[in-house]
Amino acid sequence: MGITADDYLSQLQSLLPQGQAWPREPDATLTQLMAALAEEFARFDARTQRLFDEADPRTTVELLADWERVAGLPEACLAAIAQTTGERRSALLSKLIGVGGQSRQYFIGIAAALGYTVTLTEFRPFQVNSEVNDALRGEQWRFAWQVNSALITVRASTVAAAVNDPLRSWGNAALECVISKYSPAHTKVLFAYT
Repeated sequence: MGITADDYLSQLQSLLPQGQAWPREPDATLTQLMAALAEEFARFDARTQRLFDEADPRTTVELLADWERVAGLPEACLAAIAQTTGERRSALLSKLIGVGGQSRQYFIGIAAALGYTVTLTEFRPFQVNSEVNDALRGEQWRFAWQVNSALITVRASTVAAAVNDPLRSWGNAALECVISKYSPAHTKVLFAYT
């Protein structure tokens, strides 16, 4: 918590010299002038305190667009999709702290950061030692994998959401966009919804 206007007024009055020319009564013109200055100092102090919140991507509001610009967000495929402030912050945080990868856990983590619960299926080509019931897949299936998710994922609002954010949002466009963007270039990612 910052310093209040009353605190600033008290500090300003303590800097005044003593004497009848320097009144400290609440209705005195000098006190009213100092009270106006104290209000401005308190407002400035509150804005300075807010800057600490803006310096953290998890709590930023006013500087979110600047943070996104620096991080190269939103992703091109997400630009047309309306995102809540919380979703934008999550995407920003993922982009800033992400180290990349090609593991199953990496892609499950990306989906979780976006609010999705997924499983992954990897395919392999049909071989001599394959089971009779196995699908007849060619060599190209070695490079395909599948993201399995709920048909419609509902994401509820959080305490950190902005006032104008919807209480719930749903859809899977963000999942497909981000997973496709970060999937290894030599692979083909498929999406299955249950």
